[in-house]
Amino acid sequence: MRVYSVDEIEQMIADGHTIVIYGKYVLKLDHWLEKHPGGDKAIHHFVGRDAMDEMDSYHSPETISHFKRFSIGVIDHRWINLLPPIQGGIYSTHKEKLQTDKLMSGEMKVTIKPKMPQGIIPKSGMSELCPIVQSSSTNPIRDPEVVVNNFDNRLVQKDLDSIPSLDYDTQWFISLKYNELHDTLVKQGLFDCQYIEYFKQFCINFTLLMYVLIFFKTEHYFLSAVFLGFFWQQLVFVAHDAGHLAITHDYQIDNIIGTIIADWIGGLSLGWWKRNHNVHHLVTNDPVHDPDIQHLPFFCVSSRLFGNLFSTYYERFLWFDRFAQKLIPIQSYLYYPILSFGRFNLYRLSLEYLIKGQGPRKGKGAWFRWFEFAGLFFFCYWFFYLVCGALPSRWAKFQYIMVSHISTMIVHVQITLSHFAMSTSDLGTSETFASRQLRTSMDVSCPEWFDFFHGGLQYQAIHHLFPRLPRHNLRKAQKYVLNFCEETGLKYSIYGFVHGNEKVLLKMDDVGKQVSIFRDCLKSMKMEDIEGRNIYEKKVAQVGS
Repeated sequence: MRVYSVDEIEQMIADGHTIVIYGKYVLKLDHWLEKHPGGDKAIHHFVGRDAMDEMDSYHSPETISHFKRFSIGVIDHRWINLLPPIQGGIYSTHKEKLQTDKLMSGEMKVTIKPKMPQGIIPKSGMSELCPIVQSSSTNPIRDPEVVVNNFDNRLVQKDLDSIPSLDYDTQWFISLKYNELHDTLVKQGLFDCQYIEYFKQFCINFTLLMYVLIFFKTEHYFLSAVFLGFFWQQLVFVAHDAGHLAITHDYQIDNIIGTIIADWIGGLSLGWWKRNHNVHHLVTNDPVHDPDIQHLPFFCVSSRLFGNLFSTYYERFLWFDRFAQKLIPIQSYLYYPILSFGRFNLYRLSLEYLIKGQGPRKGKGAWFRWFEFAGLFFFCYWFFYLVCGALPSRWAKFQYIMVSHISTMIVHVQITLSHFAMSTSDLGTSETFASRQLRTSMDVSCPEWFDFFHGGLQYQAIHHLFPRLPRHNLRKAQKYVLNFCEETGLKYSIYGFVHGNEKVLLKMDDVGKQVSIFRDCLKSMKMEDIEGRNIYEKKVAQVGS
């Protein structure tokens, strides 16, 4: 096969081709983008990068055996990752040769500036990459951008001090150990699905559904709505497994199961969730790229979101406007109330995904768009027309809708808990898949008998390492992950449910305080421009008078 040089691969990317490295193979995925069941964004984030760990962790052995069909050649050396165009990768030299303004694969129409300069491997103690700018002794007011950068730079320095070196030799060792861990889990049978666990899940869901019907029949509508919310919460875990093809491992069967549960029973698009969730898994907790932490104006877990940041997932600006500046300082108090209404936002996102046709347009996944549309219509029929229509008054209808939806707040807390308190730093392209997942995810400890409440997904760090691992086996994999962390020097974060909630609230409060400082800086700079003195000088003058 043809051996490609780095320069030739850069040239192809600059020419608009979707080139991904898989071990020693050079894959050209131009025509696969619109067919990829996991969405085009997931591929865009690995243009110019070695995605072997990510691709192997996400796909079955049968699917992996087909990867080489996309190969156009090989490389004869260890690959040094390029920065993908979607993340701000610059290929100006090659584009100048082509003399074209054509966008590269995944490239945004606006300029994306990565936190880490392209081609730089950050190291602990490299203060020039993350400088802390001190305020002047004569004027304590700083530019708000300096305040934001200082706060984020301290967090980056803290991350660099707490993880193994990001040089390629260290990261290749981590990748080697990660693949050994994967083989160990396969040999232990942990990737085998235990269908008895789904019988237990069926019993839980059936019991909850019976309570829904009994209380509805006896006109205890409030309790019926509560149990309907709990019923939806437990169904989410099965839909999650189906989305990861972790039930039968057959694409069509698992997606049919997941779509019936998510769309027809729950009113939410499985396809939207998969597209969103895949990106979340691959660029976890990156403020620019991960949609799961892009919740302005209601939530903000990174100071990088203060600057009207452009989201590469939503392809629009996340405006840090006056409304956000008012809400974020008190977000720790609004955390649970806002999550109570999270399901209504998911309806909007699901409809937007289907109407815009953001899923696969061709290939074996294309027909699911229409199956999902049918499912959402059916959900509106059975829930809003049959169930809510049978209630005696408008107030009863309103109460039933609100209570059933607010009751699902539990699952939203479970989802955000494992990430909101963790690192949001961009540490460059050399960091391996395993290192990033353990840095940005935490597990929640609970007694084994209580696993049903969390659905087993309280082990989010382990789930992020092995997305295809059945969630019923995540607890069993924990001891192997701990050994892996001891060998590699990576940190494994785990807290109790209450302590985990405290960590999230403390993180949100800390970011909220930075917004208050940010607003004071803006206010003081405006005052200084108009009155010739800043807010602190005015306070001193008021005290003196």
